[in-house]
Amino acid sequence: MGFSDHLLETGESLWDAQKRHPFVRELADGSLDEAAFRTWLEQDYLYLLDYARTFAILGTKATDEGTMAHCFEVANAIVDEEMDLHRSFAAEHGLTAADLTDVRKTPTCEAYTDFLLRTARGSPLPVGAAAIFPCGRGYLDVAEHMADRADGEHRYTPFIEKYTSEAFRESVAWMRGLVDRCAEEHPSLREEMEAAFRRSAELEHAFWEMAYTEERWPHERAGPEVV
Repeated sequence: MGFSDHLLETGESLWDAQKRHPFVRELADGSLDEAAFRTWLEQDYLYLLDYARTFAILGTKATDEGTMAHCFEVANAIVDEEMDLHRSFAAEHGLTAADLTDVRKTPTCEAYTDFLLRTARGSPLPVGAAAIFPCGRGYLDVAEHMADRADGEHRYTPFIEKYTSEAFRESVAWMRGLVDRCAEEHPSLREEMEAAFRRSAELEHAFWEMAYTEERWPHERAGPEVV
């Protein structure tokens, strides 16, 4: 059993919680409120910018050319391809490119991206690899669960297709292989890797909640001031 299997076993309760989340269940059957999906689009767009930066930072820490090149390729693909996909999704839901760039990160999105960037910059590559794994693997597993629940095509079908595509599966397989190689080569870092994996998994779950509740900063939700 690879270390990635161990991580997935330790995170099983969080994985199950994600699959049970109403955002996931309602997206799967097409009933998800469009405002919640727009919140996800806006925040995931901002998240992806820092996700790309995280891969770029990990690339500078790689000691072999293959890992270095792949990390940089992933960072470039996110900016060059996945961002375009989000802009396409956004246009279908009434959002322009300017709408996406003008949005401010919610507290949850900021907490997640800050954690990834801080971990990538301040920790060894194996810990950073464990921190990014829940995003890729989590989206694949959740999207497969959505595909199983979906009854025919609906307005959110492109989301499910994107995150169950062969290209995405290959990307997740590479991330899993990196985690296993890192754990084998650096057993002393396994405890830190597990902690980073769990924190990212917790933040993945929180991200669905953030989108579903259309989270805002408290002062942005405040009512009229009482004098």
